[in-house]
Amino acid sequence: MPILADVVQELESFYDPRWAESWDAVGLVCGDPSAQVRKILFAVDPVAVVADEAIEWGADLIVTHHPLYLRGTTSVAATTFKGRLIHKLIKNDVGLFTAHTNADVADPGVSDALARAVGLTGPLTPLSPSQDDPRRGLGRVGSLPAPISLREFARQAARGLPRTAGGLRVAGDLDRQVQRIAVSGGSGDSLLGTARAAGVDVFLTADLRHHPASEFMEASLMEASEGPALIDAAHWATEWPWLADAAHRLTSASAAKGNTVETRVSETVTDAWKTTAECEDLK
Repeated sequence: MPILADVVQELESFYDPRWAESWDAVGLVCGDPSAQVRKILFAVDPVAVVADEAIEWGADLIVTHHPLYLRGTTSVAATTFKGRLIHKLIKNDVGLFTAHTNADVADPGVSDALARAVGLTGPLTPLSPSQDDPRRGLGRVGSLPAPISLREFARQAARGLPRTAGGLRVAGDLDRQVQRIAVSGGSGDSLLGTARAAGVDVFLTADLRHHPASEFMEASLMEASEGPALIDAAHWATEWPWLADAAHRLTSASAAKGNTVETRVSETVTDAWKTTAECEDLK
């Protein structure tokens, strides 16, 4: 059975903290490095329901994609929901570790798992390669086994991702044939121009804002260039597939060193939006 320090070292060998953005907060948030680790829960968000799930299952560690204290703090008093979460974890001997933008750019990382989840096959390449290592970087570009309509690809992507209240939003000609696809887990509208330059048929990501998406589609119409169609999924849903990959890598690496850990991927939907409704539904 490994100790927490061993698990952290293994995770950071996959997701080097030096790869994280300067504004990010990754690594061990709480936990005793000398404590033994038997069970590890993987989740996207460090929120109360995830902590409760970990405690009920008897987990010793939670690994999340999103940081708890992204902008830092001067207090962990239980007067805030974040402070209360830390108190709950410490009282129940549960550690918390975060791999965020360092997991986004890893090879394989968040976008590799997203690409496979929506049906991309063959080699995957970074959409925006890292300057120090072109094998790593933001997003991935890959291909479908054969061309299909945008309508059918959107359906395929919806089947491959966990269900959320918002589902998928699609911009483009639904009858258009598509094959070369770019994806980026999490917020991706900063990569719209990069996706256009890559010459892909579709860019699938999350958190696309109205004005950047509208201007992107209008530019394609004006240039008659048939730029990439857009698919906007829930932020949580685009990052969730990575959890199983990270868990598998950890268990395999631990087993190779003679250590045994049990992992579990949380299926609790922690997307902020819980339902959609028409005005009539609210009466």
